Parts: sequence; structure tokens; C-alpha cells
Amino acid sequence: MKDKLITSLKGIIVPLITPLIDNQTLDAQGLINVIEHVIKGGVSGIFLLGTTGEAQNLNYDVRKQLIKTATEIVNSRVPVLVGISDTSIDESAKLAAYAAKYGADAVVATPPYYYNLGQSELLNYYKNLVSTIELPLFLYNMPSNVKIYIEHETVLELAEHPKIIGLKDSSSNGAYFQKLLYSFKNKPFMFFVGPEEMMAETVLMGGDGGVNGGANLYPELYVKLYRAALNKNFELVRSLQSLVIEISNNLYTIGQNESSFLKGVKSALNLKKICSSHMSVPFNEFDLKEREILQQRMHKIDEKMREVK
Repeated sequence: MKDKLITSLKGIIVPLITPLIDNQTLDAQGLINVIEHVIKGGVSGIFLLGTTGEAQNLNYDVRKQLIKTATEIVNSRVPVLVGISDTSIDESAKLAAYAAKYGADAVVATPPYYYNLGQSELLNYYKNLVSTIELPLFLYNMPSNVKIYIEHETVLELAEHPKIIGLKDSSSNGAYFQKLLYSFKNKPFMFFVGPEEMMAETVLMGGDGGVNGGANLYPELYVKLYRAALNKNFELVRSLQSLVIEISNNLYTIGQNESSFLKGVKSALNLKKICSSHMSVPFNEFDLKEREILQQRMHKIDEKMREVK
């Protein structure tokens, strides 16, 4: 039953933020709050330890605590996916085993970062990784952070493995995504897109949904947009899409650092009294002026959100 559930996954998977009190301590109540918030909002799954979860800044004790605590809170209400990306295949395999022990449904892995790999090396890496783990695996294409694309032909070959069941694409490359969808139109393989600004478009093209950071804040909005795209309700898609773009343009762009998206999501959740706004080292929290700007912009967006409910 569990395998069937994960291999038919569609909709909005929320890449959950990691609520922290400090760099070594989870915000346990905040984790409960945010999980209940997104499940109530109708998400189809929860993805722990992704980019939005600040995974690569977290030590392994915190990662393990997050997996154990979050899976207990979720209690099988929705599938849980766990990011296991690392430069060491052994560390990825150990984290995958821990995720399996505590009832996760699948794992997600980028290519190993730091060194520039060739595609043949990447093929060998994923084949070796999947041979050592129990759970099914989603590929995670994140070239801006790991310096390598999982190329089209590489995805085709890896998809032949029965335990590699899908791909999350965060490249923002619509042509790449569309080419993959065309190649897999008669094959059982799942495709999710990371950038929320293009989620509806990819669903209209045949994609399975989005792994969208904004769903931490406004899960109902992204679920409604996904369903509108799935049902080809173009008028509703236009209306909801404009709100998604407004969120992207206003809440993710405060300050000068590329971490503004992460800070925007986490600080907004803090302003909603859902969880702490503590950022993992080396990130800094918004200062008072930035929080005031965020609060003003959130107020306008919240007013528009009430209009679409």
C-alpha cells in the first residue's frame, strides 16, 4: 500500500522549512505547528531536508532529529520524502537508512556537489546509491547549487531502475522539463518542479505537481493553483498565478543576499506565530527594518488571499 501511494504521488509537496531555536536545536513546537498548517492546507506530501529546509547547513544530529520527530508528527497522514544529498555516498546511504527506520516513504538526492562530475560518473553514483538503500529514490536536478545537470539521457537511463521513481527539477529550464515529459509520456515516472512561478505551466504540460517553498506559508493557494491547472481552469489559473508571482516578487526579495527567499519564508512564518525565524549558520535573520518591510507586504498579500478563499 505504501509503495503504491508513493509511486502515484501528485499535487503539492511542501519542501518543509526546518524550525530552529539555535544551530543545534529544533524548534519542536514550531515543527508541530508548521506540519499541521501545511497538512490542513491540503498538501499531498512533505519533503524534509531540501534546499528550503537549509539541509546542508545542518549537522547530522539535527537532521536525524528532524526525520524522527517529523515522521512521528505526520503519522502517515501524507507521504514523507527525505533529502539525503551529500558529497559522500556513504553519508547519504546512512541517512536513507535512518529515514527508512522511522517510516519515511522515499528519499531525494541531488548529484554530489563540489567536484564537477561527468554524466557517466553521475550514472554510476546514482546506481551505486540506489543499490545500497531500501527506500525508492527521487532524483533532484539542482544545477545552480551543485554545478551539474542531470542530463536528459542520464534521466532516461536511470529511470530504468525500478527504485528510481521520479525527478524534482529546480533548474527553471522549461525546455528541459518539457523534453523530459515528452520522453516519458508513456512511462511511469514522476516529474515535479521546484520554482513555484512555473508550477501551473508544468502541470498544464503534463507534470505531476510542484515542490514549492511558498506552500509553507500559503498551502491552500498552491493546492488550488495545482488543481486549477490540472482541471484546465485557465481563468482561475491566471488569478491564482498572479498571486503566486506577487508573493515571489515581494516576500522573497527583501535584502541583498541570495538567501532572501529562505529568510522571507521563515520570517513570514514567524510573523504568523507558527515557528521561530532562526536561520542556520552562516545565514543571518532579517533585521528589524527588513521584518517591518516583510510585515507590510504580507498584510497586502493576506488581504488578497482572503479574496480567493
